[in-house]
Amino acid sequence: MAPSLRVLIHGGGIGGLTLATALARRGHSVEVAEIRDALDALGVGIIQPTNALHVMREIGVLDACLEAGFPWEVLTIADPAGNALARIPQPRMGDVPAANGIPRPALAGVLGDAAVAAGATVRFGVTITALDDDGTGVDVTLSDGSAGRWDLVVGFDGIGSPLRTRLYGDRYAPAYTGFANWRVTLPRPADVRGVVMATAGKEAKALLTPITDELMYLGAVFAEAEDFRPDPEHAHEELAKRLALFSGPVAEALAAVTDPAAVVYSRISQVTVEEPWHVGRVALAGDAAHASTPHLAQGAAMAVEDALVLAESLGTAASVPAALETWEARRRPRAMWVQALSRAVLKQETGGETTAEEDALLEVGVPGAAHVLAKSY
Repeated sequence: MAPSLRVLIHGGGIGGLTLATALARRGHSVEVAEIRDALDALGVGIIQPTNALHVMREIGVLDACLEAGFPWEVLTIADPAGNALARIPQPRMGDVPAANGIPRPALAGVLGDAAVAAGATVRFGVTITALDDDGTGVDVTLSDGSAGRWDLVVGFDGIGSPLRTRLYGDRYAPAYTGFANWRVTLPRPADVRGVVMATAGKEAKALLTPITDELMYLGAVFAEAEDFRPDPEHAHEELAKRLALFSGPVAEALAAVTDPAAVVYSRISQVTVEEPWHVGRVALAGDAAHASTPHLAQGAAMAVEDALVLAESLGTAASVPAALETWEARRRPRAMWVQALSRAVLKQETGGETTAEEDALLEVGVPGAAHVLAKSY
């Protein structure tokens, strides 16, 4: 393979910027096409488990992530009143921390700066409007009328991936799971020094996740009708009703939420591209190929693993098609395992009926999964 490839990345999210940095640091010519006007990541915070932090170290941004976030080592399981039932040390992958909570906008800034510093170009307000893969390269036209020829096009364009639609039509539209995620950013009490999972059995579960020295976020998942959206003037009150079983730290956190606009509500959907994740020289990665429910906190971790392994595969294979075959062979089993266990945990926690295969996965459980995923990707 030529030592330097021209790669177009469709999507400037966590996975796309990680790939841009990894490739540019290896001497490839990289351009990111991002439909938004800036890297203004939506949402609240995100957990970077140890395998994600291992990728961050590999692309040179581990220290920046830890400085912008809140590293932690122990998961606390608590009752509805906040009394600790168990404190579970989380595994480390190599010499990186067990986990790091970080605001999504801060992570976007770290990764965007790293991509540009490595030599990648990030273009805003553009998307792919035409694409022609002739087997030796891909001719692409963007929405601003510019055009170029690329050795590889990678879609890190999210669960609603337009590039996936171009490749497969509507065969892999996101499937709503019947559940939605409620999250809100709050001041961090001094005693919340790692994720606190407060549970009221199958009735409700709430997570307190530190993301900086000053901030944490409260998250909770509930069954919601597909067409439900919280009243924008009363979203905080609706969240409080759903968490009425909780006292202690969760109730104290909820009491501090007075602005309904602070509540972030997002439906949980899943995507599984069962066909190959690449067609010719066009590939899908991250949520575009395998979006999971958030129950293992591994969605973004799987995306950044996808990115680093793809960069490595392009450096060792004899051709771009061979690299894509090698990459998917490494990535698909692990990403599908995460997706299957995440969905099984969702069913278990909410009283849904599980299959025999899901029951076998649940024997591993969330603590066991952390140890499985702290190993080589």
